[in-house]
Amino acid sequence: MLVTLCGGVGAARMLSGLVRVVPPHSITAIVNVGDDTVLHGLHISPDLDTITYTLAGMDNRETGWGVVGETWTVMDELARLGGESWFRLGDRDLATHLFRTERLRAGDSLSEVTASIAARRGIDVRLLPVTDDSVRTMLTLAEKTELGDPGTEVSFQDYFVRLHHDVRVTAVRFAGAERARPTRAVTDALASAGRIVVCPSNPIVSIGPLLAVPGVRDTLVARRDDIIAVSPIVAGSALKGPADHLMAELGTEPSVVGVARLYAPWVGTLVIDDADRALAGQVEAEGLRCVVVPTVMDSPDRAAALARVVIDTGD
Repeated sequence: MLVTLCGGVGAARMLSGLVRVVPPHSITAIVNVGDDTVLHGLHISPDLDTITYTLAGMDNRETGWGVVGETWTVMDELARLGGESWFRLGDRDLATHLFRTERLRAGDSLSEVTASIAARRGIDVRLLPVTDDSVRTMLTLAEKTELGDPGTEVSFQDYFVRLHHDVRVTAVRFAGAERARPTRAVTDALASAGRIVVCPSNPIVSIGPLLAVPGVRDTLVARRDDIIAVSPIVAGSALKGPADHLMAELGTEPSVVGVARLYAPWVGTLVIDDADRALAGQVEAEGLRCVVVPTVMDSPDRAAALARVVIDTGD
């Protein structure tokens, strides 16, 4: 069994390549829930949804979120009424959140609801939220914004969407993580995986919440030799999102070497892009094996090629 640790867009593209290389039913994806939020009374799980839509062939590759060919009747009408519309939810996307919220209120777990949505979308990859408990990524802002003075703590979606992740931060924490527990399915998957792949996801706010759930990091440390990570940083920049800025603001060099330092205690191999070939020696000096290949997944074929490298590495 292949297990992947996942955030949003980068993980979705990695998975879209993996399913072309190995049988989808042999893949288990453990997904971040720190981005989850409740808005309009609905439980929204952005990373789970991005991966679901991608694997179902519904994703909007231009935006990196939402559904291709989406309509916006509800949001447009909400805006006309003066309602809160900064977090744009398309009509088909809303159906997902309505279904999830209804099931959660009926007593089903997030894992059960996720499995149901995946099955209805025809997805054979096993999608597992890292926990069924509430974990929320919170960021402390370094400057004054519409949400408050410096030192104000905001949710991930406020930072990422409302503020366009265009504001410096001084700290990140994962509220509720200390009380959360990984599901039994997550624990069993990590223990029995033949290989564990860390998708090219933000190390701070996508992979960080997974590690914050008690027991997950310890299990990964014990499996270090079996873990392969793909760097989300290429030539000193994140391909999408604020990973490079967050790393720098929180004291980590925004480079593949910085990624190596964050991952070294629990990752055995780091895959980096050709653009960072000159840094391979520094990555290995951090105690990781380094593999250098093209990692930018700007087409399905390139995603599949990267997936083949990840699968073949270590065989």
